[in-house]
Amino acid sequence: MKAILYKEWIKLRWYALLAVLVTTGVAAYCLLRMDRAVTLRGAGHIWEVMVLKNAIFIDYLQFVPLLAGVLAALVQFMPEMQRKCLKLTLHLPCSQQRMVFTMLAAGVLVLVACFAVNVLVMLAYLTTVLPAGLTLNILSAAAPWYLAGLAGYLLTAWVCLEPTWRVRVAGLLVGALVVRVYFLSAVPHAYDSFLPWLAVFTLALSLLSWLSVTRFKAGRQD
Repeated sequence: MKAILYKEWIKLRWYALLAVLVTTGVAAYCLLRMDRAVTLRGAGHIWEVMVLKNAIFIDYLQFVPLLAGVLAALVQFMPEMQRKCLKLTLHLPCSQQRMVFTMLAAGVLVLVACFAVNVLVMLAYLTTVLPAGLTLNILSAAAPWYLAGLAGYLLTAWVCLEPTWRVRVAGLLVGALVVRVYFLSAVPHAYDSFLPWLAVFTLALSLLSWLSVTRFKAGRQD
């Protein structure tokens, strides 16, 4: 499995660097806008706006993790399918199921590391201008967005690995509906009670890729 992880890392390493730079850059831009508001109006005014209007000041970040997840899956799996390498990978002398989930785990780990950098950058600034409760407001609003990034990755991987176009198109439609769940509300703490279940649901999406690989092994092709 270490060899599989290394192979996936080779495919993703440059994208991982780009994803960290872009997502962190967007997060930093949001923080710069907030810092400008603090400079012009004072921290007290920002606190008041956040409490009374549920403002979070990182709205530009909302769909960035989702885009990062979708692109990660395309970078990782599109070449695999275009060059028809999946069949060779599945003939390696180890558990096919384990191989598929190891490939997915590599992408998930890259995204988690990328998103962790985002959160650390935000924490480094937010804790200097906001009380803990308001900092938590921002992070609670962003949490489903980062889960959406993982969901986007797993759903796109499913579509990429699917051997037939009919199911791929259906997968795109299903994926669009599923992803909508992560953006129902940007109000702080709106997802708090549902977040653990949403995280479990997100990880369960990995099972769809195994379903596509099973169909591929059975010879389902256009």
